[in-house]
Amino acid sequence: MSSSPQDLIPQLDIGTTFGALFIGVTIAAVLFGLSNIQAFIYFQTHKNTGILFFNLAVIWLWILDALHLALIVHCVYYYLVINYANVNALMEIVWSFKLQIIVDAFIIPSAHLFYGYRIWIISKGRSRTLPIIVCMIITINSGVAIALIWALYQCHVFPDLIKLQWGTYVALGLTTFADIVIASSMCYLLATSRTGVSSTDSLITKLMAYIINTGCLTSVCSVTAMITCIVMPTNFIFLAMEFLLVKLYVNSFLALMNARYYARANAGTDNFYLPNSYHGVYRPRIHIRASEDEELQASRKDVFKYLHDESVHPSRSVKPQESIAVTTATMEMNDFSSVG
Repeated sequence: MSSSPQDLIPQLDIGTTFGALFIGVTIAAVLFGLSNIQAFIYFQTHKNTGILFFNLAVIWLWILDALHLALIVHCVYYYLVINYANVNALMEIVWSFKLQIIVDAFIIPSAHLFYGYRIWIISKGRSRTLPIIVCMIITINSGVAIALIWALYQCHVFPDLIKLQWGTYVALGLTTFADIVIASSMCYLLATSRTGVSSTDSLITKLMAYIINTGCLTSVCSVTAMITCIVMPTNFIFLAMEFLLVKLYVNSFLALMNARYYARANAGTDNFYLPNSYHGVYRPRIHIRASEDEELQASRKDVFKYLHDESVHPSRSVKPQESIAVTTATMEMNDFSSVG
């Protein structure tokens, strides 16, 4: 009597293995679409104003993100279409699955390094302890990822992946720890930049909210992948979560790069003033009739006359220390929110 596919691999559940990978790829494609939108917004709002390093960083992450999507799509297509009902092929690890792990090892440390560079910038004039600690954590995490990739290329069938559970736990744990340290460092540096000026402090609060939210997304996804790997090591749900983790890292970094744009869009007005903050923001043309233009010119003359009177008869004193503090804070906020 011929053996059926169920006899060959009795423990294989298509729904929780390759079905989970299919769902993961579908959601990852949606997240890739979001990263395309965010990259478009970044380049539209930073025309001729962005630093070359961060422009290249966005392009680098987008290319890796597109390559990662192509690899995981090929992986699922290989198992569910090309080798449909081929039980023996379902047990083998295709080359695209291994290569997408390498792309993972480039995307996540790259995003962490870009975060670390931003921390280095906004900590200018302060202690460099935080960016150094972040770089050390990133280096350790990269070393674990390299070791995990080397061990992965020694595996040829999916049951061999069970032997690599320790590496998965360590890698995901260090990734989550790095997310927490980076988010905490950024929030600390921003919180210590408060000046008591409502407009500046409000923008600081919004940026801190973006940092916490994006950091929580990646951390929750990492912890979920680790928990599913521990609880359900024989299915591929944790692999599907890792597909999503890479996309969330790209989206979270791009969201932080566009944080100032989102803050201004939510405000609806130009309430948040930063040096050079007018760069890269769409400003519609205002058409004024001739009569309105004459009134505007007259009002400007009145303003200049008023300012002349104020310079002769000052009605209030100027607080130079407060002005210097506000200027310093806004310069720091400019480094953070418009450096990209």
